[in-house]
Amino acid sequence: LLQWEREAQAKGEPAVFDHAFIAEHTHGVEAYLAELDATAWDAIERQSGLSLAEIETAATMYRRAERVIMCWAMGLTQHRHSVPTLQEVVNLQLLRGNIGRPGAGLCPVRGHSNVQGDRTMGINDRPPAALLDALEKRFAFQVPRHNGHNTVEAINAMLEGKARVFIGLGGNFAQATPDSPRTHRALASCALTVHISTKLNRSHLTCGEDALILPCLGRTDVDRQAGGPQAVTVEDSFSMLHASYGQLEPLSTQMRSEPAIIAGMAKATLGNRPVDWDALIADYDRIRELIADTIPGFAGFNQRVKHPGGFYLGNAARERRWNTASGLANFSAAPLPDDLLPEQVRRTGQRPDLILQTLRSHDQYNTTIYGLDDRYRGVRGQREVVFANEADIRRLGFEPGQKVDMVSLWDDGVERRVSGFTLLAFDIPAGQAAAYYPETNPLVPLESHGEGSFTPTSKFVAVRLENARDDGRIL
Repeated sequence: LLQWEREAQAKGEPAVFDHAFIAEHTHGVEAYLAELDATAWDAIERQSGLSLAEIETAATMYRRAERVIMCWAMGLTQHRHSVPTLQEVVNLQLLRGNIGRPGAGLCPVRGHSNVQGDRTMGINDRPPAALLDALEKRFAFQVPRHNGHNTVEAINAMLEGKARVFIGLGGNFAQATPDSPRTHRALASCALTVHISTKLNRSHLTCGEDALILPCLGRTDVDRQAGGPQAVTVEDSFSMLHASYGQLEPLSTQMRSEPAIIAGMAKATLGNRPVDWDALIADYDRIRELIADTIPGFAGFNQRVKHPGGFYLGNAARERRWNTASGLANFSAAPLPDDLLPEQVRRTGQRPDLILQTLRSHDQYNTTIYGLDDRYRGVRGQREVVFANEADIRRLGFEPGQKVDMVSLWDDGVERRVSGFTLLAFDIPAGQAAAYYPETNPLVPLESHGEGSFTPTSKFVAVRLENARDDGRIL
């Protein structure tokens, strides 16, 4: 795009960049363009795995489009360099003014309403100061200001004895997290583990000294409280909020809702302060009133959520309001790394046989596996498989259909191995491999995470293949 922009300027043709947008709404474009000039094409081709012709084809499509939405998911986030990669996505959209333009923008595909909603509600190991100030003002108590733990830090805190109680609100922590044996040891080292869950899962088998499983209502269950049936609210990736009422009769009259369980813990610990916990659970509208008092954008929450289809919360970038220190949308100038392999892999003195990514099958929802078929990839009746290019399989001295062990490379003296995986020849780029999650989570070192994000590098795991020791399965 930069080359085409300069050619257009030289010929007096229409600009490729949106100069009016860049001048009014952005900061740092000069430093960014200088970084582009300093980046060699051979490095771009080598690290991307794409040829210059392929990159030019994609760039031509982008240039011709008047409005572009760029979406991404874990394929971009689960890498060591995920933060500058996503900043580059933003840079590309800024050059063409594709943020704040109708029909254009940025869309992280989160999938879960709770992922988006948690952030909006401030469920964050490093919550913003404005939220903490609002909580102190509304509830008249001093809010802790020190940072909490993200997932990686929490596992280490448990292993080091600094965190002694684990309370999981949904999820399957033991299976969803990286470095599975270490995560299991971390949970087992706790004085107490508590799982608030709609269904049994393998995390419940990894117990602390004391362990509780608290069955709770699911979102599909009718939630009857003192004030009648209650609705919770959910938020999607496009900042739309709507009310959700359960439709199914609960399996037991003894099951409580998640809010009721959390409020019960709070009342048992604090008494009825700083709020009347029982009153909040009797009528969830009262919870939403408190949200309206403390979270920006939620004024009139109870009235707005009654609208058919819910309401749009809003997004500052859509209105071209930039909540940054500069008050503008910032270009980010980051050089390509010298080597995509992390130093901990290079220090082993071994080159990986393949770079593994973990993924999910068709018959799977997160860690919940409903069947052993994957119609996406033509696999039937099995999950302990590894997809690889047939040329790579033979280059490494194996045959398609042969069973292998995968061992990840990391310089910390820990052997990370999964055993008895069947090699399947697949249309995948040379040097790459793929296998199902969570079976291959044991291969992802806890210390291998995105720089600045702490997201596990599950899409870039350096592995070597060995003849299978046995046909055992990693549970």
